[in-house]
Amino acid sequence: MSSNKVLIFSAPSGAGKTTIVKHLLEQMPTELSFSISACSRKPRNNEIEGKDYYFLSVDEFKKNIAESKFLEWEEVYPHLFYGTLLEEVQRIWSQGKSVVFDVDVQGGISLKQHFGDKALALFVAPPSLEVLEKRLRNRGTESEEDLQKRIGKAEEEMTHKTAFDQVLVNKNLETTCQEALTLAQDFLVL
Repeated sequence: MSSNKVLIFSAPSGAGKTTIVKHLLEQMPTELSFSISACSRKPRNNEIEGKDYYFLSVDEFKKNIAESKFLEWEEVYPHLFYGTLLEEVQRIWSQGKSVVFDVDVQGGISLKQHFGDKALALFVAPPSLEVLEKRLRNRGTESEEDLQKRIGKAEEEMTHKTAFDQVLVNKNLETTCQEALTLAQDFLVL
């Protein structure tokens, strides 16, 4: 297994990428480690600082941008920033593991451009936008206004799937998890 490689998972919100990433981490705990992203939003009920995200204020986030501490970052919505801290990647590589990213589509494209052949970039697509909307509604974490924003963004994000090495259409979660595992194992042994 080669370290200093990265696996990038991107998808519209609600497509299943986080569940797939968790599956990979459970199946390959000695080879992979999760890159914890930084964000400027408040934690959701079940989220833990330093495990799910590094939760920064908007001002802290902007300060880190100014100090070039991010590998990539994006203002996803006004005053809502997400990004990957350089020190997070170094932390994982220093453990001899490959990095797994769970990032939005623009972040995935930026990371693929940065890492090139050291990266396997996977786009997780919902079977349809209707299925995606149903999944988001069932999650129950967004207001109707936020839900409509996410659906609109998902439509736009789907147009970028060709920027990724592979597209996984998540019709059946178990099947998609197995596909992702096979792709990851094949990539890491190269």
